Amino acid sequence: MINEEKKIWGIHSRDDFMFLKGSIIAIGWKEMGDLRLIEATRNAFKEKYIQTYPEAKKGSIATAAGMLFRFCCEVQTGGYVIFPSKIDRQVNIGVVRGDYVYDPSQADYVQTRKVQWLKHLPRTAFSQSALYEIGSAMTFFAVKNYADEFMAALDKNFRDDISSEAEDDSVGATADDIIERTKDFILKELSRQLKGYDLENFVADLLQAMGYRTLVSQRGGDSGIDITAYKDELPPRILVQVKSQDSDIKESMLQSLKGAMREGDYGLFVTLSNYTKNAKKYLESTPIIRGINGTELVELILKYYEELSEKYRKMIPLKSVYIPVPKEE
Repeated sequence: MINEEKKIWGIHSRDDFMFLKGSIIAIGWKEMGDLRLIEATRNAFKEKYIQTYPEAKKGSIATAAGMLFRFCCEVQTGGYVIFPSKIDRQVNIGVVRGDYVYDPSQADYVQTRKVQWLKHLPRTAFSQSALYEIGSAMTFFAVKNYADEFMAALDKNFRDDISSEAEDDSVGATADDIIERTKDFILKELSRQLKGYDLENFVADLLQAMGYRTLVSQRGGDSGIDITAYKDELPPRILVQVKSQDSDIKESMLQSLKGAMREGDYGLFVTLSNYTKNAKKYLESTPIIRGINGTELVELILKYYEELSEKYRKMIPLKSVYIPVPKEE
């Protein structure tokens, strides 16, 4: 009978052999030294991490210190661990058999715990969503959403061959989750790295990737018009206004764009946020102005990503991969 109070942890490693043959789990950060010498609080671990790695990015400090604290102080003997190994594409399920041990003889993975591996199962034994959860970007993490599925695999009657069973219903949800996380990442990076004039230059680059010729206006000029774009050598002219503000765009801002347009011009308004109710009505009644919100901008980035300049592809690093989707009826 599995003790429901025991937490289930997931861990990644670049040294599958060490984990499987040595019957241990381990994490790095060798410069942190023996974690037992640090007061057993998250704040103490965070302070030690900052002292040890003064050049660490602010956003990574809490994450890394939190993993170290959990590994040393929260993992209990008798708790369970899920380790997806890369060399054989297996899901290894074990139970923690020892307290935290600092092992400076190891080259990298010096923070260790003894484990007893209970089962080694093919990845095909689990749903796509469960595999996605243990594919976390973190080195050490809690398994929560699909903990029951992994623990059920310890039952002696568990079947590890599900190839003949019905289609995995979680595939669609997993694919959608991956897509939504990617979109969230892009929008956050735009908001974080591109403000004001920087966003204008990015939008100009995106329009070029879409096949437009663009001219970015000088700062503070052209009556609020940020970019002028043409599809070819001939009219129409497209006047573009770009806003990086967090608040929604009001109708008055669209009217300002309309006021700068001459007969035959088209307008394009780009924002990382959205439009107020009245602004949306204005766009519906003014077909010569197109409004693009943050969600639509991300869709365009995904569509034309490969055509963006290298500068922006490095700023928003993405990798093209295939992901499973539900079969069409």
